Amino acid sequence: MTQVTDHGGGVRSLRVPIPDNPLGHTLVYVVDTDSGPVLIDTGWDDPESWDTLAEGLTACGTSAAEIHGVVITHHHPDHHGLSGRVREASGAWIAMHAADTAVVRRTREARPERWFSYMTAKLTAAGAPEEHLAPLRQPRHRTLPGLSPALPDRDIVPGELLPLPGRRLRAIWTPGHTPGHVCLHLEEDHPARLPGRGRLFSGDHLLPEITPHIGLYEDPEDTTVTDPLGDYLDSLERVARLAPAEVLPAHQHSFSDAAARVRELLTHHESRLTDLLALLAEPLTPWQLAERMEWNRPWSEIPYGSRTIAVSEAEAHLRRLVKLGRAEAVPGSEPVTYVAV
Repeated sequence: MTQVTDHGGGVRSLRVPIPDNPLGHTLVYVVDTDSGPVLIDTGWDDPESWDTLAEGLTACGTSAAEIHGVVITHHHPDHHGLSGRVREASGAWIAMHAADTAVVRRTREARPERWFSYMTAKLTAAGAPEEHLAPLRQPRHRTLPGLSPALPDRDIVPGELLPLPGRRLRAIWTPGHTPGHVCLHLEEDHPARLPGRGRLFSGDHLLPEITPHIGLYEDPEDTTVTDPLGDYLDSLERVARLAPAEVLPAHQHSFSDAAARVRELLTHHESRLTDLLALLAEPLTPWQLAERMEWNRPWSEIPYGSRTIAVSEAEAHLRRLVKLGRAEAVPGSEPVTYVAV
C-alpha cells in the first residue's frame, strides 16, 4: 500500500520505490493549486513505481489524468523517470532548469555506445585498473536507465515564481548534485506555524541524514571545466540564508533547522578536503585517491558501479582543491596524478 503523508496546507508526499537501490524510495510531492494538483518530481520509470504513484494519487483524491503540471528538481531518473507517463496520462506540462534540460536533450540524442566509450576514456584517464575497464569494452547489447527521458516543455527560471495559481512557489537554483538542480521555496506561512520562512522542497540538495553525491557533471558532449563541489558549497549557503521553517526533501523525511544541517554539510566537505590534502602528500591518480578515501565501507566491499561513482566524487574534490590552489597535477604524468601544494 502506498504511504501517503499529509504535510498540511495542501501538500502531501508519496513514497515511490526505486528498484534495487539502497535509497529505497523517492518522495514525490503533490501540491494543490487552483488549476489542479502539481507534482514535484515523479519517481523512477518502473511498473511498480508507476503503480505506487497511481495508487498514491488515488489516495489523495486525484489521479494521474488530473495532474496540471510536473516540476522536476533535477534530471536524475529517480526524479524525472515517470514524467513522460504523467504527461501522457494528463497533458501536464513538465518544467526543469535549462541546464538539466540540456542534459536530457543530449541524453536522448546520444547512443548508449557513446556513453560507454566516454566512461571508458574517463576512467582510463583517472587511472582505473583493467579489471574495472574490461566490462565497459564488452561488445554486447547494453541498456542504461534514463536514456529516453521526457523532454521538458517549460524552463524553471531561477528567482521567479512558478505559474501555480493560488500558490507562491519560487525557484532557487542550487547546482552541485547536477548543473541544473533547483530547490523550490513555498513562500507561504507554515501550516503548523513553525518559525521560519515557509517550506523548502529541497530535492537531493539538502537531505536530513545523508550527503548527496557530488561528482563531476557527467555529460559526453559537454567539455566545460566545471567545479561541482564549489557550486554545491555556494548553493548550500544560499539555501541557509532562506531560513525555511521546514525542509521537504526527496529522500528520507522532512526536517527543520536547515541552517544547522547546512553547517554540518559544510564542515563535512571541509574536513574531507583536508583529509584529501593529507593523502596527496604523495602523487596519486583519482582512482588511487578514491581507494584511500574514507567511505561508508572498505574499498574492497564497494560494488563495481559504486566505485565509478566514488571516483567521480574524488575527482570533484580534486578539482576543488586545484581551483583553490591547494593541489596541482604533476606535469607529464599519465594517467595524471595530483599532489598537494
